[in-house]
Amino acid sequence: MPDRLTIDTIDAELAPGARNALRVCLQLQPNERITIITDEATRDIAAALQAEVEEIGSDHAVFVWENYASRPSPHMPERILEDLAQSQVSIFAAQSQRGELAARRDMTTVVDRHHIRHAHMVNISRQIMMEGMRADFREVDALSERLVQRARRARRIRCSTSRGTKFEGEFSPNLKWLKTSGIISAEKWGNLPGGEIFTAPMNTNGVFVVDGVVGDYLCAKYGDLQETPLMIEVRDNRIVDLRCEDKELREEFRAYTSTDENSNRVGEFAIGTNTACTRVIGNILQDEKIPGIHIAFGHPYSEHTGADWKSKTHIDCVGRDFDIWFDDEPVMRAGKFLV
Repeated sequence: MPDRLTIDTIDAELAPGARNALRVCLQLQPNERITIITDEATRDIAAALQAEVEEIGSDHAVFVWENYASRPSPHMPERILEDLAQSQVSIFAAQSQRGELAARRDMTTVVDRHHIRHAHMVNISRQIMMEGMRADFREVDALSERLVQRARRARRIRCSTSRGTKFEGEFSPNLKWLKTSGIISAEKWGNLPGGEIFTAPMNTNGVFVVDGVVGDYLCAKYGDLQETPLMIEVRDNRIVDLRCEDKELREEFRAYTSTDENSNRVGEFAIGTNTACTRVIGNILQDEKIPGIHIAFGHPYSEHTGADWKSKTHIDCVGRDFDIWFDDEPVMRAGKFLV
């Protein structure tokens, strides 16, 4: 049987974000079924989401991951995947642990196969529920749509920052730009909080200074990198040099991006569009939505972008306060959109 979250008092501060997730982002209907996958560390948020589902009146199942497998778990338990396949809507609200990317991919494979409207809330926190999840996602969607239409016409996107980023991407019409603005459709699951457009670049070159955060499990360990930025030099879409005063971070990042033959390859070029995210908080789920550029090394979401390669890893890298040009047209100055 699925789990029943019994929490005496639901944190009232979580309710607006939960309402936004279910009613605006996922547009859950009373006649639909939803699966919520959570873990012990995220029970309070899952309970707020469940309360909103109950108010809508939808059939639902809740699974606490630790009740079905020990963590970290290399695969998503079959019982959970079986239930997921029966739903039209789903939410994953849990904390990431090292070695669990494949387990999350087990889940998103089912989501893709059954065209489920899925909200991916990896490392969701109370702070994010009170900040990024309170965004006006219809407004974020309108900005994202304006931006993605222009990005699809651009052949080159250039960005720079005062901290030393000078980075350029080249783009192919054969590689799709996607919008994950927080309004989630059956065509493409999305992270919540939403607010980005992204593609797999045809090529990238330059220096990218990560003075925001790095992703996956390294984010929780190293947090905000403003004081110890990681400088990544890229040539022909691959890392050629890493520099950082924090030697442990540098070497752990090097090891991560050496996992397989494509782990050091730029798989994602993205622009954050969630204007409710105004500062780095040290959590990749929200920080990658801050207006500006972020890139990721590893898996290029080939099932959506059309890239013809894959990787077992994917690590995001976020900077701060960008100037951005589409071809030669300015789109952002000092972190503020001009569109």
